[in-house]
Amino acid sequence: MTELFTGTGLAHSIMLFAFVIATGLWLGRFKVKGVSIGSTWILFVGILLSHFGLRADPGALAFVKDFGLILFVFSIGLQVGPGFFQSFKKGGVKLNLLAVTLVLLAVAVTLAIHGIVGEDLKVMTGVMSGAVTNTPGLGAAQQAIANPEASSQLASAYAVAYPLGVLGVIALIIASKALFKIDIDKEKAQLDADDDTAEGARRMHCEVVNPAIFGKSLRDVTCGMGDNFIISRVMRDGEISIPGPDYILQEGDKVLIVTSQSMVDSLRIIFGKEVEMHQSDWLKIDEHLVTRRLSITKSAMTGKKLKELNIRKIYGVTVTRVVRAGVELVARPNLILEMGDTILVVGTESAIGDVAKLVGNKPESLSKPNLVPIFFGIAVGIIFGSIPIALPGMPSAVKLGLAGGPLIIAILLGHYGPKLKITTYTTLSANMMIREIGISLFMAAVGLGAGESFISSILNGGYWWILYGFLITVIPVGTIILLSRLVFKLNFYQICGLVSGGTTDPAVLAFSQEMYGTDYTSVNYATVYPLTMFMRVLAAQVLVLLAL
Repeated sequence: MTELFTGTGLAHSIMLFAFVIATGLWLGRFKVKGVSIGSTWILFVGILLSHFGLRADPGALAFVKDFGLILFVFSIGLQVGPGFFQSFKKGGVKLNLLAVTLVLLAVAVTLAIHGIVGEDLKVMTGVMSGAVTNTPGLGAAQQAIANPEASSQLASAYAVAYPLGVLGVIALIIASKALFKIDIDKEKAQLDADDDTAEGARRMHCEVVNPAIFGKSLRDVTCGMGDNFIISRVMRDGEISIPGPDYILQEGDKVLIVTSQSMVDSLRIIFGKEVEMHQSDWLKIDEHLVTRRLSITKSAMTGKKLKELNIRKIYGVTVTRVVRAGVELVARPNLILEMGDTILVVGTESAIGDVAKLVGNKPESLSKPNLVPIFFGIAVGIIFGSIPIALPGMPSAVKLGLAGGPLIIAILLGHYGPKLKITTYTTLSANMMIREIGISLFMAAVGLGAGESFISSILNGGYWWILYGFLITVIPVGTIILLSRLVFKLNFYQICGLVSGGTTDPAVLAFSQEMYGTDYTSVNYATVYPLTMFMRVLAAQVLVLLAL
């Protein structure tokens, strides 16, 4: 029994990891003036216990650290993958360029401090990772060094710089709000207005009053207009029907259309005018037609285009919208379906029942994880991360490592998986569970590995790391905030998302959402996060390799 608490065996290591993680997560629940460093407490608990002699088996420590890192970055990649490339549309390029500039500025300040004061560049890499709160960057740097003593020093530098990395960014956001005299309600109203022109699904009701289309079929009327709208139902003389392409339009017909905002003006011109109607106006008359939500739960549906199912032709049912990750999309014929999508359909009860059998519609089955693509993707990611990449001017080749390789493969798998008929769907709760377990294991391993030399590192000059980290946090972030507002005229919520995503800091994201409300911040956070994460990991490796 004594060996369990004082030894270094496997049982002792597992118990130690469990205690460190549980204690750290419990401490993370406490906030000081609305701010908490969350799971980072795990790191400090690990350092404290390791400093007082409670240490894990070295082999177990190395495995848990690497495996935890892989789980963390892979789950992130799977989550952001489906929307990664789309994020570059509608301002995403501008935001990502600013985020990349933020990364490069942090690297420039790090190199400047190294050149001015002569601090070891490997140590400065750890300070930089802590100052920008990027844990995978620390992991990538430690793998590139492959030296236990230097790796421990990196972790110590990271831990010292981390707290001000969080608080510094939050302070800059608060200061920028005061400096630019931000009116939160006005900023939100502006984004709400922009959202009205978004490409999400929008319902409109039109009355056919344009003489040019009287007596013409829907096929002829909509020819050449693309697939950006769906005519869900037609009301004629108080009766409602689901129109096919050969349906002949008559004067006074009322049509229910699901489209994107960009098509509204064109549709008004074609049909004649938009009329005020409510969904209930259709439901009062529409006794034989019902509206249902069906879940795509058959893996065979993954990768299929909506038009390949021929739902309207075979079943007489109209698919009006597709809901994916909480976002309503127009049910375009070429839209590729994914496991976990929800389709909104209109038709008779019996016909919808047949469509339900086609797509599965068993939401409970979505809770069963599909682990094959996850572990296969991890294996491919590790192989990909081990490929040496020669960069001009570098003394040795760069490897994406256990952080970068799985992250990129997960993003590609999340994006292209459905197109290749690979089911990568995991529920949000399952993804979060994997992510939290991964980062908790990694933090605990880093803390337990760094604790032995943590205090001595600070006493031997490490207190300067706090100042260095503060400069690496404040100078780049402050510069980007000024550029974003004064030059690029970004909304305050966009700046909050850009800064929290550019520093890969969920604590800053949580603070911004809690203080200023709305989900606009998280949308912009997700837009810049993947590329920023990749750049942070790559930058940390490059700096370490330059120091060797």
